[in-house]
Amino acid sequence: MQNTFAEVKSTLASGSSVLDIVESYLKVIHQNSDLNAFLEVFEDSAKAQAIIVDAKIANQTAGKLAGMVIGLKDNLCYKGHKVSAASKILEGFESLYTATAVQRLIDEDAVIIGRLNCDEFAMGSSNENSSFGPVKNNLNNKLVPGGSSGGSAVAVSSGMCTAALGSDTGGSIRQPASFTGTYGIKPTYGRISRFGLIAYASSFDQIGTFTNSLEDSALLLEVMAGEDEFDSTVSNKLVEKFSDFDTIGKLKIAVIKESFETEGIDPEVTARMDEIILKLEENGHTVEKVSFPYLEYMVPTYYVLTTAEASSNLSRFDGVHFGYRSSVAKGVEDTYKKSRSEGFGPEVQRRIMAGTFVLSNEFYDSYYTKGQKVRRVLKNRTDEILKEFDLILLPTTPSTAFELNAVKDPIKMYLQDIFTVHANLSGNPAISLPLGKHSNGMPFGIQVMGKNFGEKQVFDFSSHLEKSLK
Repeated sequence: MQNTFAEVKSTLASGSSVLDIVESYLKVIHQNSDLNAFLEVFEDSAKAQAIIVDAKIANQTAGKLAGMVIGLKDNLCYKGHKVSAASKILEGFESLYTATAVQRLIDEDAVIIGRLNCDEFAMGSSNENSSFGPVKNNLNNKLVPGGSSGGSAVAVSSGMCTAALGSDTGGSIRQPASFTGTYGIKPTYGRISRFGLIAYASSFDQIGTFTNSLEDSALLLEVMAGEDEFDSTVSNKLVEKFSDFDTIGKLKIAVIKESFETEGIDPEVTARMDEIILKLEENGHTVEKVSFPYLEYMVPTYYVLTTAEASSNLSRFDGVHFGYRSSVAKGVEDTYKKSRSEGFGPEVQRRIMAGTFVLSNEFYDSYYTKGQKVRRVLKNRTDEILKEFDLILLPTTPSTAFELNAVKDPIKMYLQDIFTVHANLSGNPAISLPLGKHSNGMPFGIQVMGKNFGEKQVFDFSSHLEKSLK
């Protein structure tokens, strides 16, 4: 098994080829098809890519990711391959170009192995909202893998690829990482180009990764980050050498007091947080509980703003321009109505309707404008904390993975994101580290949140924390 890039490199050093590695992953994908993680395996193009990389290795011109095999969440474009955002509305659509983040990986000789199942248009916290059926958690297939990037999390956790890309709008990378025992990072908003990512909520969406090691997470971010002429929201800040972990001095770490008092948080999650805090204090770091009195406003604010953006972003999927068109529709208006109501699943419809309501003339000020004001308050308070402290530490999820079909109430489902939406509302980088193991046998993550564009410090600290807990 090549679960990490270090293992891939040692397999190559022992005489195997990239093609051998790709074939071994294809075997694992085939054996785990019941998990429903892959929507499509790019077997032919992956093998062709592997042969090209093998030739480059032979003549010593290979890039820094040579031999790494990567899966793509099904909302990232890859030229000449299908992309559907796990929705019927994009049925049969083939991408005409490659997303910048994906292209940068290919340029360093990574091999793309397929597209991974997700909640439709990245809307969900359980990966039960895909038009192609739910993804099952590989550690216990009666449980959800988390969402929306559940397929990506399961593919990495079960060894179907070395790493996978996901997108994180309100926790869609970190929450599934917590449920599957993987590393999931959401970089600072604007750190990675969103060109070629099918938009859900443009001021929240950020591409990130799932890996089985912290080193792989840092290396991939290093390759993908940086300015891009196709995305005006990308920062031109210098991309540091994230994968060279430096020793850290004594840090001042904030712990959000209210995260311990949230209703429904598993006592074993808080107990693990306490253990970690104790360990950090033993190592000479200052850990203080700080008040963030807006915890209960985060999820409502997040849903007001993201549904508004989704309503606008998804208006282009109309049964006329591309994708699914109703076969029984008569006339223009009927085509729009029937194509959209047949093409979108219930959760996407719910969010489009909510967003359209929020943006409507009579409710715009009382919802959307107010939501933006609250977002500013949340950001200001986060900045205040990070002026005084180096990092923020909090749980990734209130509990371990829940059972498939167990959460029927949409509001209860939305509250799964209570600890993850913070970093999306404020734009800060955050990583979920697989540092918790519950007595029920399932993993859970601990989250480290840093200053804007402070990924280097987040990685250095995470590396230190891992070593000190071993």
